[in-house]
Amino acid sequence: MSQYILRRLLLAVPVIIGVTFVAYAMLLMTGDPTSALAGEHATPELRAAIRERYGLDDPIYIQYWRFISQLVEGDLGTSIMTKTPVLVELKQFFPATVELALAAMTIAVIFGIPLGVIAAYRHNTFVDLNTTILALIGVSMPIFWLALMLLWIFGLKLDWFPTTGRIDSSIELNTITNLYVLDSILTLNLEALISSLHHIALPAIALATIPTAFIARITRSSMLDVLNAEYIRTARAKGVLEFTVVNRHGLKNAMLPVITVIGLQTGFLLAGAILTETIFAWPGMGRWIVNAIVSRNFPVVQAGVLVFALIFVFVNISVDISYAWFDPRIRYQ
Repeated sequence: MSQYILRRLLLAVPVIIGVTFVAYAMLLMTGDPTSALAGEHATPELRAAIRERYGLDDPIYIQYWRFISQLVEGDLGTSIMTKTPVLVELKQFFPATVELALAAMTIAVIFGIPLGVIAAYRHNTFVDLNTTILALIGVSMPIFWLALMLLWIFGLKLDWFPTTGRIDSSIELNTITNLYVLDSILTLNLEALISSLHHIALPAIALATIPTAFIARITRSSMLDVLNAEYIRTARAKGVLEFTVVNRHGLKNAMLPVITVIGLQTGFLLAGAILTETIFAWPGMGRWIVNAIVSRNFPVVQAGVLVFALIFVFVNISVDISYAWFDPRIRYQ
């Protein structure tokens, strides 16, 4: 197992390097950030001075090598726009995105797997038909439209949920991990816990729609295959309780494709919550990266691409390792 994990990590290194280099090269092709730094009417001398100061006159490979050298030393560079170390900004924005993605995936798993199991167990019934229709609607519905509708109905019209931020400004919370829900629990701050859950509810529901639909569809398809297997019929013939047959013998053996979808969707949620964060003014990495791309803030874009690539590598390795737990026949040599 350890050799397998080490081999996967070593194979991921050139992938991450290639992704960051391609992203950086494509960003450079769009132009330099001197217009954002000096203004559109800056003199050629000022532009040249800015380019020289930040090394923007160097060839692409030299700039990228400088980034890699700094990365080895644990330095992600300095934001061109704010003059703040990128690592400091990353620690500020990344926890918000992680918290939102985990909340959305929790909702997706809690609702998606049971819906898929029920639809498979009640195959070709009214319940199955409705579940399938809801899953198709969830997959097809544009997330920005759903987020706007949730914001308008439950945030503005009914005033049931807040529309921006992560916690009420009047509440003091001692942050440990910058995950507000977790920090509220660790510090036993019930008021902060209620407020943070209240703020994260709408964006998490909006972000969870597509993963819930995917998980429900994959769970249904996988359960249909398993419930028709011979060992399921044997278990029923022995008089095993139907609940045990479905959940212990059926669901566990149907989880491999479901785990794959959960892992991939988790990676997509962490890297793709841009629209949701923008609509709900959620202070996460999505808005941070978008603003950096618009202003051609190269160090921030590089750091964001690197983090997203690492997330997908880690998620894929975790999914592969989890296979052995759900199916003991799988062994990693």
